[in-house]
Amino acid sequence: MRKLFTLILLLSGIRILISCGNSNFSYNPERHFSNIEKDILTKFILCKDSSIIELPEGHFLFSQSLILDGKKNITIKGAGMEKTVLSFKDQQQGAEGIKIANCENIILEGFSVEDADGDNIKASDTDGITFRDIKVAWTGPLSEQNGAYGFYPVICNNVLIEECEAIGASDAGIYVGQSTNVIIRNNKAYANVAGIESENSEQVEIYNNEAFDNTGGILIFDLPGLSRYGKKVKMYNNYIHNNNQPNFGIKGSIVSTIPTGSGLVVLATRDVEIYNNHFANHKTINVGIISYEILAALAKEEEGDLKEQQAVAVAGVRGMDQNYKEDQNYDPFPGKVRISDNKFSNEYSLPNLQSDFGLLWISKLGLNIPDIAIDGIQAPQYFLPNGQLNPDYSICLENNGEILFVNLDAGNDLEGFTTEIPENICSPSL
Repeated sequence: MRKLFTLILLLSGIRILISCGNSNFSYNPERHFSNIEKDILTKFILCKDSSIIELPEGHFLFSQSLILDGKKNITIKGAGMEKTVLSFKDQQQGAEGIKIANCENIILEGFSVEDADGDNIKASDTDGITFRDIKVAWTGPLSEQNGAYGFYPVICNNVLIEECEAIGASDAGIYVGQSTNVIIRNNKAYANVAGIESENSEQVEIYNNEAFDNTGGILIFDLPGLSRYGKKVKMYNNYIHNNNQPNFGIKGSIVSTIPTGSGLVVLATRDVEIYNNHFANHKTINVGIISYEILAALAKEEEGDLKEQQAVAVAGVRGMDQNYKEDQNYDPFPGKVRISDNKFSNEYSLPNLQSDFGLLWISKLGLNIPDIAIDGIQAPQYFLPNGQLNPDYSICLENNGEILFVNLDAGNDLEGFTTEIPENICSPSL
């Protein structure tokens, strides 16, 4: 793939000559703070199982995290997301706004959490966690100094996120990681690097959401070296549009590599169904399906003979695990991905020229932006011994209207770059 790296490096040289885009977005709600910190901290510390923590109407400042640990059947309830606001902008202790760990059956509803140093709400090792009518946000202009995650349930079971909003996260506004039995529905995610992200999670449904004005609308990722692996994700009836926000992710993070103008990116995940969604107005790609191989190859090239600043321009993936092949349970290739019955539209014809992919589209496609693109890197088991395609690595496209499809053929230095839709296996077993 060395020719591919050379091409991307040349395109990157062009890109850095183009002035970087700046976001004009700034979230500045009017606030009139009062202090009830001691009372709320006491409620969290002393709460018994099967109790309700009532949060009054008003705007309240906190200097430290609110923590629930080892509790069961607790409801934390405010007067409504616009009426009860918990602000951590002067936080001195802890990283999260609200931290929940080792719990069962926790419900959070009817309030906002703003400006935590780290994640606004984190839940870990919890079975049964519901977020309902919750807003998480960082105020002011967008910045990599903002916390990484708005909602951050990780290593949890039975997760429900509904009727919520997420604004300003430097990683993902609505995130779920290494979790099982997840529903993400009827939410709005905007002005984040990633609007909604499912990472290494199983039995996930993402539906009836709106993701807009992010760098990338929705990410479905599977990464190596973690405790669980992702599969069986359904994404449907979502409106993913105008995700053209300049990337303000922390350099070296995976999301910092997401090109501005990405609707949906699927990375190395299995058993994914994407249907009845509307993808609109993205300056780089509506839907991208990629393997971990391409990210790892770029990272390896970075530590090779390229100068550091050139390598960062090429990949921006410093700190990424390059020993992924040592994880014998990890498959870096996407498989059993079905993309069907979606609507694609785009008011843009000129791609994002600050993106290497945008420059690549210009060189290969002229004034056209792909609706669906795959990197085209084939798994070693892509063909069965009888020469037939392996259904475990199929990418199925059905009933998506007239679309512009691209296969990069990145494993062969773009030599087989094509816009012909592949005849991959489409079977009911997907």
